[in-house]
Amino acid sequence: MSSREAYLAARVLDALLREDYGGLASRVTRTKDGVGMLLADGRWVRLSPGVLFQDFVVAADERLGLEQVLETIVEVAAPEDAEGVAAFFEECVAALAALELHDERGGVPRAPSYETLAASVDHPVYPTSRARVGLSESELLAYAPEFGPSFELRWAVVPRRALAPGSAARLPAGLVPDWPGHADEALLSAPDHPDEVLFPVHPLTVDEVRKIDGVRVLDEAAVTVRPTLSMRTVEVFPRLHLKLPLPISTLGARNRRSIKAGTLADGARAELLLRELAGPGVVLADEQTWAHAGHEHLAWMVRRLPEGEIVPVAALGAPGVLEELGDVLPGYLRLLLRWNVRLFVRYGVALEAHQQNLALLFRGDGLELLVKDNDGLLASPSRLRAAGVAVPEFADERMLNDDPHALADVFVTITLHLACAAVVFGALPHDRAAALLRDTLAEALDEYGDDPMARLLRARTLDAARLTGKSMITAGTLVSKRRSGARDVNKFYGTSGPNYLRRA
Repeated sequence: MSSREAYLAARVLDALLREDYGGLASRVTRTKDGVGMLLADGRWVRLSPGVLFQDFVVAADERLGLEQVLETIVEVAAPEDAEGVAAFFEECVAALAALELHDERGGVPRAPSYETLAASVDHPVYPTSRARVGLSESELLAYAPEFGPSFELRWAVVPRRALAPGSAARLPAGLVPDWPGHADEALLSAPDHPDEVLFPVHPLTVDEVRKIDGVRVLDEAAVTVRPTLSMRTVEVFPRLHLKLPLPISTLGARNRRSIKAGTLADGARAELLLRELAGPGVVLADEQTWAHAGHEHLAWMVRRLPEGEIVPVAALGAPGVLEELGDVLPGYLRLLLRWNVRLFVRYGVALEAHQQNLALLFRGDGLELLVKDNDGLLASPSRLRAAGVAVPEFADERMLNDDPHALADVFVTITLHLACAAVVFGALPHDRAAALLRDTLAEALDEYGDDPMARLLRARTLDAARLTGKSMITAGTLVSKRRSGARDVNKFYGTSGPNYLRRA
């Protein structure tokens, strides 16, 4: 058994315990040897108190095999979950292969970008985050961000009539391929071409695009890019990124990385809302230029980034990054929590801005917060109207919700757990991390006194006996939406863990 297998097996069992899949938590018992649980093969596994997000985790000195854990899933799973269990097995195998391949290649490449460093840090709670089911070893090396590759984009010719309302008619200058001797293809980028437009296509998506009626894929590849942390978003230039559909799932079989119609328009609307509500020190990436051609694999979005040094929050967990940046955690937490508390209390807005969608922005001697990818936010129409703010006409009705507890669920599971706790507790001793996070959140809430929304958020965070959590594997892979009832697999709750904000 490799060390990577033992590492992954423990993380998988931790996640299943946290989500209590199949009543697994009921197997936890206390004996004269301590707290533990029985696996399907009869092995008793010792557990230790969980620091974040859950009560117990696999003890550090226990070495489990992945097969032992997967057999236990089968034993507790409902028959109706057979398809989801099989899909999760595939995720586990793919995640282990990716982890071991990364080790074989020497880990993080030399002179890595911050995006590459961020991609080398595993997701705080989703154990199989490295899984890209269906990709070969050569495809991982060629396109996965943790390997630091570069590659050329492919291109498709799309009927202009297929463009969705709001789509840009052409790509920005600098993104259009220059093909000497191919005047017909170059003409497609012209704004007055009557019939066709040029779409960039990720190499992994070419086979899917070839199946679309009326669309032709060009033989030539052009424009060299590098994958960012999110993989489907690639860097063209340091200040210009391009988001493209991928025919894979990550963070759950139901988390497809294609791009549905309406998503890019909703993201642009959400960005405009947040620009109106942005506080001091908050910068929004420009995501207003996009196109969609009516198919989940025919879309693109340009992200324009501001000047300055940009460090994804996810990269703060990579070795040496915080030491290199200095004492940035207090300033980062203050910016993040003041703005997110303000959005919640005054406007009824909760952001799905986790460690992948946030970055530190250094300009001069100042630190700012850079926010991107806003199509997952939740907003209260009544709170916006009460504040004199127009309610965006989102195509995805799930983005509008007047239930303050639904907003608080997003704040706790995204802002508090992923953007704050996972970063701070990974960098500081437990007591110092808890005090810094608790005091910074209390300071942000104190500004609003007895405002009912502030009182509710305080009750759900600082004063709560337990903190809510997401059941990501359950909703994302193991259990069908019909059985789970999840409208959105990224906003499915039902688990809780100890409140790491409370004083010991």
